[in-house]
Amino acid sequence: MIRIEGVTHRIGAAPILHDIDLTLPRGKLIALIGPNGAGKSTLLRLIARLEPLQAGRIEIDGLDLATTPTERLALTMAVMGQQTHIASRLRVAELVGFGRWPHHHGRPKAADREAVRQALEAFGLTLLKDRFLDEISGGQAQRAHLAMTFAQGTDWLLLDEPLNNLDMAHSRALMARLADLVRGSARSVVTVVHEVNYAAAWADHVVAMKGGRVVAEGPPETVLTEPVLSALYDTPVEVMRHDDRPLVLHHHWHDQLGTPLPVRTDTDRPTLH
Repeated sequence: MIRIEGVTHRIGAAPILHDIDLTLPRGKLIALIGPNGAGKSTLLRLIARLEPLQAGRIEIDGLDLATTPTERLALTMAVMGQQTHIASRLRVAELVGFGRWPHHHGRPKAADREAVRQALEAFGLTLLKDRFLDEISGGQAQRAHLAMTFAQGTDWLLLDEPLNNLDMAHSRALMARLADLVRGSARSVVTVVHEVNYAAAWADHVVAMKGGRVVAEGPPETVLTEPVLSALYDTPVEVMRHDDRPLVLHHHWHDQLGTPLPVRTDTDRPTLH
């Protein structure tokens, strides 16, 4: 498990996280949700040790992040941040192969090559493996970085908004792949999710954050409720059920008081010339 105790973080004088106490269970697909500026990505970056810990303590499977060598942590958790641009002219398979570096340190073996092959296949990149990164789309490059993280073969995957640049089909396929990965092995995933319905459909555990604090956590059924989400996002939402999972309706035409706005007619719409 990941244990977070008393974590506070500031950028300059601005408080970003306020005394976070949280336990993230193993063997789960965990979604961090909340409005912009809630502190989701900052918390993930602290867990990933991409930012220095200012106050508090974080442990991952009993390893203290403050004292554990990077080489050891690289065998425990793999990280994909929001900034995935690489200027170097690399082929897709070469990028994915970097995920195996903590295992072979520059001397790949058959098991490493097989892990890369499986990662390319898992993310639909086999036919693109010899293409340069600057020759593929943004969504394909995003999948390549995800495949690199996957190939690292760690017990924990930490993903910061992995659905960026992915269309609907690939977003759905990725969430399904992550869910299958969790349920078919002992691996665990912590991911920041912008669209709450991806958390509703696929997550096992949801952490809702606002203003640098955890306001709710638990199974989707207990967190993704109308009172919690309406307060979380400062807008009225409706929650229904679909395939025995929550379905969040937040695209209705309502004003801030929840009153339906008048439906526009064809005569209300501007004419295009």
